[in-house]
Amino acid sequence: MNNTNNNNTQHTDSPQWDVVYQYTRSQAIADGFQIEVTKTAEEAGIRFPVFITRGVYERCVAVPPGVTGQDEAGRVWDLVWMLRFAIIRSKPGTTRLTVALYVRNSDTHPARLTKLIATAGALDIDDPAPAITLMLPDED
Repeated sequence: MNNTNNNNTQHTDSPQWDVVYQYTRSQAIADGFQIEVTKTAEEAGIRFPVFITRGVYERCVAVPPGVTGQDEAGRVWDLVWMLRFAIIRSKPGTTRLTVALYVRNSDTHPARLTKLIATAGALDIDDPAPAITLMLPDED
């Protein structure tokens, strides 16, 4: 019996997939599904671009009607400040963190503990620079 290598057979370690559709971060921003908060994050000491999802904006940034003593700028600051502390407490190389903060959406009820997820990844499909996305747990 003759043992010969068949050079026509190619083995790959990962399957080949055809991309059907790509939704970029820039499209998500244009569509209003993500909001950039990098400027505030830089003021808090975060060196990478930071984005929040529409869900985070609605639950944690937008001030509900009738709520006093709150504004969007202060609520964004609270988000990025707590993100900063989560980053400081994380282990090197971590790409996913839990960020917890209290959010007051009513003048008659106490603030509620809200848990968010921060992920580190590429800025966009065509830009591998690092960026952070802050999202609700069910948006991952």
